[in-house]
Order: sequence, then C-alpha cells, then structure tokens
Amino acid sequence: MGAAGSKLEKALGDHFPEGERYFGLENFGNTCYCNSVLQALYFCVPFREKLLEYYEKNKNPVDPEENLLTCLADLFTQISSQKKKTGVIAPKRFVQRVRKENELFRGYMHQDAHEFLNFLLNELVDILEKESSATKDSSENSSSEKVANGPRNGLANGVQKEPLVTWVHKNFQGILTNETKCLRCETVTARDETFFDLSLDIEQNSSITSCLKNFSSTETLNAEDKFFCDKCCSLQEAQKRMKIKKPPHILVIHLKRFKYIENLGRYKKLSYRVVFPLELKLTNTMEDADSEYSLFAVVVHVGTGPNHGHYVSLVKSHNHWLFFDDENVDIIDESAVQTFFGSAQEYSSNSEHGYILFYERLTSETS
Repeated sequence: MGAAGSKLEKALGDHFPEGERYFGLENFGNTCYCNSVLQALYFCVPFREKLLEYYEKNKNPVDPEENLLTCLADLFTQISSQKKKTGVIAPKRFVQRVRKENELFRGYMHQDAHEFLNFLLNELVDILEKESSATKDSSENSSSEKVANGPRNGLANGVQKEPLVTWVHKNFQGILTNETKCLRCETVTARDETFFDLSLDIEQNSSITSCLKNFSSTETLNAEDKFFCDKCCSLQEAQKRMKIKKPPHILVIHLKRFKYIENLGRYKKLSYRVVFPLELKLTNTMEDADSEYSLFAVVVHVGTGPNHGHYVSLVKSHNHWLFFDDENVDIIDESAVQTFFGSAQEYSSNSEHGYILFYERLTSETS
C-alpha cells in the first residue's frame, strides 16, 4: 500500500487536506461489508467528531469494559492520529467485537452492509443509553443519601421521563408520520415513527426523487386491507400515506436492490439504474421549506447476486472524491460517481451499483 499511498499523496499534492487521514482497512475474510460502512461513517464528520470526543472522555476508565462503542472510538482515533497521511489499518479488535456481539457476522459468508449499518447504529444507541442511566443512577444514589426522605423517584409527577436522545439520534434520526384518512367520516389518524434510514423500493431508469415520491404516495386501503376507524367503530375504506415529519441531519437512503422472487424461491439483485444526485432536495416533508442535502458517501455493492459479491465505498472529503476498496484508496473524479447509478439494460457487464447513500443536511448558512 506504500506505493498506492504515496500515489494518492502525489495526486493530491499541495491540496492534501490539513489534518485529514486516508487509510484503507484490511479485510479479515469477507469483511468488506464492514469496511465500506466504516469508511462512510468515518467521513460523516459530525459523527466522527462525537466518537473522537467520546474516546477522549473515556480513555482512562476505572473499570475498562470493552464494547462496540469503545472499539469504534479506538479505531477512529487510531486513524485520525496517524503520523502518516495515508496507509492501511487493521480493524481487528472492532471486527472481533462485532463477531462476538452478533452471530450473524461470525462466519465468512457474504454479509449485507445495510444490515450491518443498522445493527451498529442501534448497538451504539443501546450502549450510550445504558451508560447514561448508570451515570444517572449513581448520581441519584449519591444525592439520595443526602435526602432525609429516602431516594428520589425517577418519575416527575408520575410521568415517565422522555427517552434519551443520544448523539447518534441527533445525527441520524428522523421522524416519519403515517397518516390514514377514513373515507367515510374523513377523520385523519396520524402515527409517528422514528427512523435511522429510509429503505426505498426502486424501479428501472428512475431517480432518488421519484423513489421518494413513491414512498410518500397515497395508497387506498380497501377490500381485505380495510382500516378500522375508531370514530366509525368499523372497518372502512381509507387512504394512507407516509410523510417525513422531521428530516434527519444525516439522511441515509437504502436502495432495495435485493428482491425476493416468488417463482424462483430466492432473492435476486436488481441492477436498475437509479440516479442519485450530488445535491438532493427533500420536498415531501411536513416542514414549510425544502430540506437540502449534499451527498458525501455511497456504499456500492459489486456483483450479480445477493449471496456473493463485494462492497466498496465512495467518499467525498474536502471537495475530493475518494474510492475505498478495503486496503486500497484512490482519488476519483466527481463525474465517476454516476457510473454507480446502475444499468439501464437488464443484462449489463457493469455490476457496481449504489446501495446505501449518505447525505448531509445543508444548514441555511451553507446552502
């Protein structure tokens, strides 16, 4: 990698970003699904900053208990504090921890990068929530010793406290609202649900914008799918639609490229061409203004089927696009991003398709 690293440094020359590090990750027998997601997350700067901050606060714990969060914080710190600008790092401890925590990732089979991303973010949230409640408990215990009337109740006026909002939530969580309108009494029932990513159905020769429109399109519930209306106290025909109530800071879009084909009895990869723009406007939200986003990473699935293949990632850093393929890191032209949209024809030699897209919301100052 020395030669490849120096090639990258040469290519960037004086434009090599101050303090930035571009390191490939070693593959431990089919861990490309993990490496590609880690690169996307490392270049999700607000997320990286929080992890590095977490490492600094917790680097000398009284009882060092290793978990996925400490291993990830260690890994990101290891990358960011390298003396060299480029090279290769072996994320061995992190991968071992992933395999220990989840048997799904233990074998050497091809794994799904989207499943891994979901598992990782949810696991980080669980760890942060446990740490927060442990800190709260210890502080309440110490304060309750000073209170004559015994320990304080964690409930304020009998009302359960709000769930903890961690920095993972602050970066990735958005809110969807599921609206159902009874066609008899026209009462609208709305139910909110949170999300860390949006999984979109895809069609041939489409775009992210059209996939998002379909996601929010109105669906009629009739015949066997009638809706039980509380006001009418009976099953009624209804209209249902999903809208984005609160867009997240980091919008993660998962393209559903693996579809179960009934008559084949197995999953098939859809190599459809789906255009994903470098700048995305979210128009189907409940907020007045459109939310504007900028693409900064793409996890790409390489291969023709769901059970084999390879993952690589494209990352935007300081206005340069980089291509990460396990140990290898190359600079690519921005125009090369469109070669990963997919294939316009069913049978094409191109098998490298965008699978998970990472967009960062532009603040009003930067947009």
